[in-house]
Amino acid sequence: MRHPKVIIASVGLAMAAAIGGVTATVASGSPASSAAPASTAPASSAGPAGSSPVTGSAGVRTAQALVGGKTETILVDSRGLPLYFYRPDTAARSFVTGGVAALWPPLTSAAPTAAGASGTLTVVNDAHGHQVAYNGHLLYTFVSDHAGQVTGQGVQNFFVATPGLTTVASSPAPAGMAPAAHGY
Repeated sequence: MRHPKVIIASVGLAMAAAIGGVTATVASGSPASSAAPASTAPASSAGPAGSSPVTGSAGVRTAQALVGGKTETILVDSRGLPLYFYRPDTAARSFVTGGVAALWPPLTSAAPTAAGASGTLTVVNDAHGHQVAYNGHLLYTFVSDHAGQVTGQGVQNFFVATPGLTTVASSPAPAGMAPAAHGY
């Protein structure tokens, strides 16, 4: 049986995202296009459209988006979905579980690639499987988003991931954390 507070919080989160969402545009034109903006190389494709979490080879690339009324360069997956990080996470551990993980599916891949971002992609073996991290920040999508649309900025301590995201300061990489291939 689910806890009533989790259900109420989940419904409230979905309603807040639907009502107060922010629209974004992908700089490459078509939101579903795998082509990256002119300044970046195309990313490899991820799992089939509509699959969550993404498994297999996940592509992380950059796109232009309207975030909080300001156009920013953000990280998106190969389907064009905005990527987020959860502030309480550490470089080695996700604190996103249960109903929250259902709303914020982790980006997972054993061999992620990146285009247009100079940060470091890693894979953290955790409860979600092979979760992708950018500069030590574990990455997630949001179920209310669509390609080219940002609706989760600042919701429940999730924030849009950008190429300039600072590296999480941590001790040496724990067992289970391995560098990932880059598609630069």
